[in-house]
Amino acid sequence: GLHHMLTRIETAGVSGISGVPWDAVELPSQFMENWCWEPEALAFISGHYETGEPLPKELLDKMLAAKNYQAALFILRQLEFGLFDFRLHAEFRPDQGAKILETLAEIKKLVAVVPSPSWGRFPHAFSHIFAGGYAAGYYSYLWADVLA
Repeated sequence: GLHHMLTRIETAGVSGISGVPWDAVELPSQFMENWCWEPEALAFISGHYETGEPLPKELLDKMLAAKNYQAALFILRQLEFGLFDFRLHAEFRPDQGAKILETLAEIKKLVAVVPSPSWGRFPHAFSHIFAGGYAAGYYSYLWADVLA
């Protein structure tokens, strides 16, 4: 993303997101996702394709209401993902195994509003923390949203 496009560092090991603390890795993307919902920013970057008229405030209000509908559930889900990631990496004991599904079930009891089916295997596809480079760093999504 922006970290890679705007870096001036030529050493790969510290350029782009490689030189950015986890607390700020997702900040540019979350900022970019949020700023355009501000009325002033939206008016600056948009207009009707024929007339140039700005988006009516009533329509923007409806769009914001739709965007924010059930936002609390989204935040709880992100919290669930972040806690799951933290606990897997902080509490892993090689002699006991990962206890992946048990750990997730404990977290869901704390934060989930909608119960998951017992046959669900969400962790098997949670590539961010197993193969995507976000091991013990998934919290950065929610933290960046707070900062943005």
